[in-house]
Amino acid sequence: MPIATVNPATGETLRTFRAQGPDEVEQCLAEAAATFADYRTTGFAERSALLLAAADLLEADNEDIARTMTTEMGKPLAAARAEAAKCVKAMRWYAAHAASLLADEHPAESDVRDSGADSVLVRYRPLGVVLAVMPWNFPLWQVVRFAAPALMAGNTGLLKHASNVPQTALYLGDLFHRAGFPRGCFQTLLIGSDGVERVLRDPRVAAATLTGSEPAGRAVAAVAGDEVKKTVLELGGSDPFVVLPSADVARAVKTAVTARVQNNGQSCIASKRFIVHTDVYDEFAAGFTAAMSALTVGDPMDEATDVGPLATEQGRADLEELVEDAVRHGAAVLCGGGRPQGLDAGWFHEPTVLADVTASMRIDQEETFGPVATLYRVGSLEEAIERANHTPFGLSSSVWTASDEEVDACVRDIQAGGVFVNGMTASHPALPFGGVKRSGYGRELSGHGIREFCNATTVWRAGA
Repeated sequence: MPIATVNPATGETLRTFRAQGPDEVEQCLAEAAATFADYRTTGFAERSALLLAAADLLEADNEDIARTMTTEMGKPLAAARAEAAKCVKAMRWYAAHAASLLADEHPAESDVRDSGADSVLVRYRPLGVVLAVMPWNFPLWQVVRFAAPALMAGNTGLLKHASNVPQTALYLGDLFHRAGFPRGCFQTLLIGSDGVERVLRDPRVAAATLTGSEPAGRAVAAVAGDEVKKTVLELGGSDPFVVLPSADVARAVKTAVTARVQNNGQSCIASKRFIVHTDVYDEFAAGFTAAMSALTVGDPMDEATDVGPLATEQGRADLEELVEDAVRHGAAVLCGGGRPQGLDAGWFHEPTVLADVTASMRIDQEETFGPVATLYRVGSLEEAIERANHTPFGLSSSVWTASDEEVDACVRDIQAGGVFVNGMTASHPALPFGGVKRSGYGRELSGHGIREFCNATTVWRAGA
């Protein structure tokens, strides 16, 4: 993929960028390593002041960067503004809480009395230069949720962003520099995916984090494993949205629509498989289909638009293949199913609901990255949980019920990094985020996220 801004609403190439050569990448690596040597010794108060300055700048830039994101990857403008605001919130949260999250830990004296030490503590120290390989779907948020905790922990960062959001990537590098961070603290690398391995194998890079596809995660994990370097991977998702008989069906329907088409349906944690008990299936299916059909598809810069284009032409082609395969194998199209009329330019796809989905269809096991939902009818809680787990992914889940017993069963048995009860899956600075199975490993956000790229150092001390 060339490094370029291509407007997905029109297909027009607006700007192209030259990839950095080996000498330029080397300079970035050298600066990141040299800066870490000094930056790691700064205190939390200094780091906090810098991160708060970056948050203030981002808040002031909200409209401009929102328009850049919408132009580059097609999310509705209102969603882009909300994404920028969420980043500001996360930056301020880590600025306020990093010191306590990484405070020295003191084991109980009674637990370590037989260790022979006069005192024992655990101190969190930064690892060093961390490479972040990030996707286009939340081009600001995915980066900030790594950068804010990493910088507050005393690490330095190198960003290899998706090649179709270069302006957002460059903005991020400039943002932290404008806020006063030393030049090598956070830098954007304009390189293609074929340049990642060289950077990751460089001995000055201590660890890596990736959000993206399963193949990309496998590639980065393989190289990092060969080099014995820490990684955090947040990969795909095919999140279940389980509706049980005691649920508030009208509320579940309203939330389900947002959960499926947020970010034009291009979200790892978007609900994709709607698993509904037979007692409320017909009511839910009718309401959900009507609401999906009523969504406005169009120009993402138009405030009235609910669903914009897919970010890339290949992304739409991949989605169309999944829908066509499902229909060919017997799926029923309750609404949508193809390209909307009157939007010939750009990479649009209709909000779509498919029923009668079976295991013979690719869509049953593969992630749908676009506004396409699959409906499943189940006859019991046990069948709902079995269906929820019938996927290689395990990122998050949403469960709708008024029964505490059913909540307990879902929390115990659904294989996912999160269970959201009577609400839509979302990420929050104070809550750990990540998945299991092929959705990856490790956690972002919260105290778990800031400690991922720290060295938990045991400090054992006896008298002189």
